[in-house]
Amino acid sequence: MSSWALAWRLARREVSARFRGLRLLLLCLFLGVGALAAIGSLGEAIGGELAARGRVLLGGDLEFSVSQRLAEPSEQAAMRAIGRVSETIRMQSMAVTAAGATAPVQLKAVDTAYPLYGRLTLGDGRTARAPAGDEVWIGRALAERLLVRPGDTLRFGTAGFRVGGIIADEPDRLGEGFTLGPVAIIAHAGLDRTGLIQPGSLYDTRYRIASAGDPASAVRRFERRFPTAGWETRTRDRASPGASRFIARMGEFLTLVGLAALVIAGIGVGNGVTSYLDARRQNIAMLKVLGATSGMVARIYLLQVLAVAGVGILLGLTAGIVAVPLVGMAVGAVLPVAPGLTLAPAALALAAAYGLLIALAFCAAPLVAAGRVPAAALLRGALDARAGGGWRGRLWAVAAGIPVAVLALLTTDRPVFAAAFLGATAATLAALVGIGTVIRMAAARLPRPRRPLARLALAALHRPGSRTVSLVVALGLGLTLFVLLASIRTSIDGNIRRSVPERAPALFALDVPPDREGEFRRTVIAVAPKAVIATVPLMRGTITGYGTTRVANLATIPEGAWALRGERGLTFATTLPAGSTLTAGRWWNAAEARQSLVSIDTRLAEALKLKIGDPLTISVLGLERTARIASFRRIAWDTLGFNFVMVFSPGALADVPHNLAATIDMPAAKAPAVTRALLPRFPSTSVVEVGGVLQQVQDVVNQMATAITVAAGIAVLAGIAVLLGAIAAARAARTYDAVMLKVLGAKRRQILLAQAIEYAVLAGIVGAVALVLGVGSGWFVVTQVFGFDWMPDWIVILATLAGGAVVTIGIGIAGTLPVLRARPAASLRAL
Repeated sequence: MSSWALAWRLARREVSARFRGLRLLLLCLFLGVGALAAIGSLGEAIGGELAARGRVLLGGDLEFSVSQRLAEPSEQAAMRAIGRVSETIRMQSMAVTAAGATAPVQLKAVDTAYPLYGRLTLGDGRTARAPAGDEVWIGRALAERLLVRPGDTLRFGTAGFRVGGIIADEPDRLGEGFTLGPVAIIAHAGLDRTGLIQPGSLYDTRYRIASAGDPASAVRRFERRFPTAGWETRTRDRASPGASRFIARMGEFLTLVGLAALVIAGIGVGNGVTSYLDARRQNIAMLKVLGATSGMVARIYLLQVLAVAGVGILLGLTAGIVAVPLVGMAVGAVLPVAPGLTLAPAALALAAAYGLLIALAFCAAPLVAAGRVPAAALLRGALDARAGGGWRGRLWAVAAGIPVAVLALLTTDRPVFAAAFLGATAATLAALVGIGTVIRMAAARLPRPRRPLARLALAALHRPGSRTVSLVVALGLGLTLFVLLASIRTSIDGNIRRSVPERAPALFALDVPPDREGEFRRTVIAVAPKAVIATVPLMRGTITGYGTTRVANLATIPEGAWALRGERGLTFATTLPAGSTLTAGRWWNAAEARQSLVSIDTRLAEALKLKIGDPLTISVLGLERTARIASFRRIAWDTLGFNFVMVFSPGALADVPHNLAATIDMPAAKAPAVTRALLPRFPSTSVVEVGGVLQQVQDVVNQMATAITVAAGIAVLAGIAVLLGAIAAARAARTYDAVMLKVLGAKRRQILLAQAIEYAVLAGIVGAVALVLGVGSGWFVVTQVFGFDWMPDWIVILATLAGGAVVTIGIGIAGTLPVLRARPAASLRAL
């Protein structure tokens, strides 16, 4: 019989069906693997759903979109050569009921070919295409807000429409992106009746194409033929790039959090295995007396650990699979598609591999140490000095740990970020181990207190068999995670609060005719005499080149250069906009304003490595224009005013057909009256309540913060498991101490109080360290991962730290209660 077969026979006889002694190992792996399996499966489920429904979400196999114009005949001919074409025009508008109630809508004009894929379904079960010229299909949210139903009348611009149905399913809804209001679908003929399309009006035209060929090749041919026309393109494999980027980034972050939780749980695995082997020391002694080698002992208990670890990993994988549809039901509003029950083999295999490698890495030292201790020492029950696994244990741990880091780096799109995250986790653990070692050494050198309980507490920190380092790591991880959660959550909440200034504009208006600006102002002032009105020219354009670089030639968009993705709002001004501060260069004077100049957001300039004097090329209405960079600006994005990444001189854009955008700062109670006064005189103008838009943004940010909190909560649970493992690992030594103290006349209350002092001292020291580590980690996540400003609430953070310290101390004391129940006679016989 081979040595491994014999080891398995012996291991199988000792493992309890209830996993007695190894439940902590089971729990830690279940938490860590379950979190990773759920995160990976959720990401693959959403990614698979987006890919499978790509042509339906996009509305075609490929899409060409452009602002403020229709395709030229030559462009339309090129599109028809690719496949069947459907033309959709979208613009912001206002829906007005017969009673005068209003609501902002995303007006969508479609042709008879719409939708090319999928089905537009109405609430009564009908499958619809383009409505009749005098009909409109409306979203349920619009019907509920305006209290309208089929048969009622709505006005858009100067034309009235009969509500023909309530939309139950709009197949390309996700591909449309963020909108300032519910959708209303009309026919092209209906759009012509509204009078909303005027020179300078803001609208975008989308051409969806059903093609049997390769969409990417078709896009390349089209872009080579029309390189400067400013077309934005998408294909079915990236139908919703914004949603895909969000899911990818959030999934990457959550995966790293889950991996960190698993690493933390690994410490609990090590402590749990140490505790289990301490309880099995007599069995190990008998094996060695009967001739078992150190290698045989290590194999026996390795197989036991692997058997229990396998069960924990399987349970974690099962929980991860089941969690996907549950997450979809719980936070469906945050996700772009609803994920169902799915099997993601790659994600599950990765989670299982992480779990197995972490288990091997952290159980290495105690398993090797178990085989190294002589049988005589085990039989005496002495606390042998050779408690570690020596170089063999360290080598085993490194051999299992390296693949974990390699897997993490190979499975991420941002290896530098992943390496920094894992490095920070490793540095945190190393710092806590170092602090624990320093505390133990300092406790041994400090003068002995006169009070007996304080003397006992101090001695417990450095006596033979003490687990001071493990306790410091456990307490430090728990408190650091509490501080991390508090700092992230309060900073995000602070950003949300700051996004609503005390004097936010009440209304935002689009498509105000420039030649009627005076009439617009008079109409508002007649209703709200103290209103403050600001207007700017507004048009849309695409950055096609900067410096010597053409955007079309970029393989990937540089980090932080989000302005290169799609169209941006453009404006021109003679003076520096309010809320902007020049950081480099200077603003143009009256003479220079006739030149083609531009001022750029300083963050974009840094991302693109731009310099003053570099050229910037944009495409507006199908024509390219080049401006020279005159200055960089820092923009106060939280002012809710007009904040443009690019502000041009009048000489660059003043001749482009455009309308005005306006903000109206006044009491919010006046907003409905101002809207009612404006719409009859300015039917093509869209008026949006700023509060509603802010609420949408706040909801999204709050949901994201909740997701972060839940994910980090798994790490908190793992930290608690580590604390329980540290307590369990020290149980033998603490039982010995408690028994000796009882024999010498100590009462339970005194023993418990001495341990409470020990935990309080550790918590006080570690709390200060946790504050620094948690706040530093929180700053990194808030500012570098999610791009928010650092706005922590220090009162909440300190209160959370204090509460976390009380909780962890309570857990520590509760975990030592079984030690106090040990009977001296029975314990002395067992020692």
